[in-house]
Amino acid sequence: MRRILLCLGLVAALLTVAGIVARPRDTTPVSAAQVPDSRAARIARAQQHLRDVPGDWAGWAALGGAYLEQARITSDPALYPQAEQAARKSQALRANGDALVVLGALANARHDFSTARDQARSALRLEPNDGDAYGVLADALTQLGDGAGATEAVQKMLDTRPGLAAYARASYDLELRGKIASADSLMRRALADAVDPHDAAFCRTQLGDLAFGRGDLRSAADEYAAALTADPSSTAAQRGRARVRAAQGDLAGALADYADLTARLPSPSYLIEYAELRNLAGRPATDQLSLAAAAQQLFTANGGRDGLTTAALALATGRPADAVAAARAEWSRRQHPDVADTLAWSLHAAGNDTEALRYATRAGTHPASYAYHLGVIHLSLGHTAEARTELTRALATNPYFSPVDAPNARRALGALR
Repeated sequence: MRRILLCLGLVAALLTVAGIVARPRDTTPVSAAQVPDSRAARIARAQQHLRDVPGDWAGWAALGGAYLEQARITSDPALYPQAEQAARKSQALRANGDALVVLGALANARHDFSTARDQARSALRLEPNDGDAYGVLADALTQLGDGAGATEAVQKMLDTRPGLAAYARASYDLELRGKIASADSLMRRALADAVDPHDAAFCRTQLGDLAFGRGDLRSAADEYAAALTADPSSTAAQRGRARVRAAQGDLAGALADYADLTARLPSPSYLIEYAELRNLAGRPATDQLSLAAAAQQLFTANGGRDGLTTAALALATGRPADAVAAARAEWSRRQHPDVADTLAWSLHAAGNDTEALRYATRAGTHPASYAYHLGVIHLSLGHTAEARTELTRALATNPYFSPVDAPNARRALGALR
């Protein structure tokens, strides 16, 4: 197999595909009602097997992975304790890398990225060529802000287990480094390796997200349509289609999409986006934000930690001080650009633009929303030249990056001119 060198810039835009780890940002599972019967049957068979052969350590690890995969697809964190129990049972029977990979993937799903990193490294000490362990390690290091370490782990995964999951991680790694065209190319390579409709829909959705991020609405719409053709149940593709519709001025269509997908998958991120659109349309959004808060509580009750969602909810409900506290706590755990941007925007909302500027600069200017936040913070500090540069950059990167903030950026630029 020809070695894929990330230094050549092959591409990026996502995280996990058919694997058991979900990208913390933009996780996209489908509803519990849409979990294929084969998956439920597989879990039932594994449970029966382990009742008959309770000492099968490999079977317990596989059951833990199956629970975690079901949790990813259904977005049901209540399955996390079952996944952990099965993996720990496997580990108690025999020290093995499979169980450690499941525990590491579970830690990533809970956003406990330091633990995920440690579990992956433990697995690699037992099996140095475990591609799945490198995938867990790459996910963890990416979120911890260790870009060089994440790139190295992705390269190891490409070397030991090339395929869709490795290509998708490599694509995301390169996207974070601003190599968008290369990210698109590698995601298309991942698409070529997709073996079932769900994987194809995943890849198409990521290609749609990349197209949307560069302001190419036509290509984005085409990719989301292809994803929904492959897998009509894909909430991620439906969310993408809703964003395109909002960008095209079809607010009614976007609201209908969000109403349907949040009914099927009431994740906090989708509900917060739906609430923003409802506010834009002059409709009440209290119910959506309440549901988002409830979903976040369920996540934390099952061992999850997510300061970014806590901060987003606080900002959406007019509590900037709480947003700052949540974002600061998250920053103390991991120095990812998403966290820097959220902390900067929370500080701006709280009126502390001097400190906000430091974190906004740390976040960078990609995607377009980062450049917009940096521009607004400069503007609040009276830095008109810098504000003009960053607001222009945001709209040049993606004129449709937000149905609320993109028009705000245009108005601010008009005033500056």
